[in-house]
Amino acid sequence: MKELFRERDLTKIVFYQLLLENSGISTFVKNENLSTTRGGPNPDFFPALCIVNDSDHIRARRLIQNQLQHAGNVPNTEMVCGTCGEMVPSSFDTCWNCQSPII
Repeated sequence: MKELFRERDLTKIVFYQLLLENSGISTFVKNENLSTTRGGPNPDFFPALCIVNDSDHIRARRLIQNQLQHAGNVPNTEMVCGTCGEMVPSSFDTCWNCQSPII
C-alpha cells in the first residue's frame, strides 16, 4: 500500500480514485470518515488516496499528473515522496526533504 496524496476536498480524492480504478489500478481512501469528524487544518486527518499494489505507484502518479496537465491547474494536494516517504505538495518537481525527483 502506498499513499499518493492527501486532500481536504473528498470530491477531488474520489475523482482521482475513479480515474485510477478505471485504468485498472486498485485503490482505497484512508481517513475518508475521520476527516469529517476531526475537522480543522491538520492534514494528518485529510482523506488520502492510496494504491493497493506498490507496483502501480509510478503508473498511478503519471495518470494523475497527465490529468492535471490536461486540466491546466494543480490542486492544493500533497503526494508522498517515493524515496523518503515525506509529504510533498503536488506542484513540486523534487522532494523538499531528500531532493529526489517526484515522478
